[in-house]
Amino acid sequence: MRNVTKDNITDVFKAYMAASTDARTREVMGSLVQHLHDFAREVNLTHDEWRTGIAFLEGCAAIETEDRHEFVLASDVLGLSSLVDMLHSRPDATSSSVLGPFHVSGAPPLAVGGDMKRHYGGPILLAQGTIRDTDGNPIPNAELDIWQTAPNGMYASQDDEQDTFSFHGLMTVGEDGKYAFTTVKPVEYTVPSDGPVGDILRACGRHPWRPSHLHYIIKAPGFKTLVTEIFPDDDPYLDQDTVFGVRDDLVMTYVEKPASDFPEGLEISGSVTETFLSVDFDVILARV
Repeated sequence: MRNVTKDNITDVFKAYMAASTDARTREVMGSLVQHLHDFAREVNLTHDEWRTGIAFLEGCAAIETEDRHEFVLASDVLGLSSLVDMLHSRPDATSSSVLGPFHVSGAPPLAVGGDMKRHYGGPILLAQGTIRDTDGNPIPNAELDIWQTAPNGMYASQDDEQDTFSFHGLMTVGEDGKYAFTTVKPVEYTVPSDGPVGDILRACGRHPWRPSHLHYIIKAPGFKTLVTEIFPDDDPYLDQDTVFGVRDDLVMTYVEKPASDFPEGLEISGSVTETFLSVDFDVILARV
């Protein structure tokens, strides 16, 4: 096509894809470019603004490492990650929520009732519940991948002072579907704002704060894998999560209890001498 104009360039692009045998690729790429071109026409995008956008992408690539995923973070703060989650969440199951850029694969085994708090200071949190199907039946032998920040608000992959798998654990539940573990009460924290994503947040007048939460990935044969987070109902950032991860069904309540109420059969049973926090949160998985 020789006579490409601002009005026909989108159709020309789609015509160039006619030879593709992948219908989904044609659909996705065609729609992406349609919206991209429409956006540029709508705002009358300038050369300087275009160069700023390219510089943003180059800046993300420049600081991307195995432990820092700036492109994922960009998707998170723009709401794209959460939108994709919500598009594919099942209404009869626990909502999904963002994976985030700080998950570390290969976490060590954590027994049911195991402890992730170890030597760290801060309030003890006992988290427990049952992994169920949509009919309310326990799902036996499900795998639960757990991770969170340390009391300083940093994940292990961000913090040289922490072990590689600090506050990470991989649990396999029993036949009853029940999980339980102790950890330190999670804290609210800021996403990294010293790179291109931080520039976007500041330009938009936004803060970088996330409410405190626990991350879960739950897998079981025959069920859809769930990536989610759970949030306490008293967190000050619950209604202004910078990555849009909060859902009504993911909000839970910490209950403060005396040390005498700490149950038997957990790794730290018998050693708890102060009040602790307890939360019960059941997870519902949908079948594939």
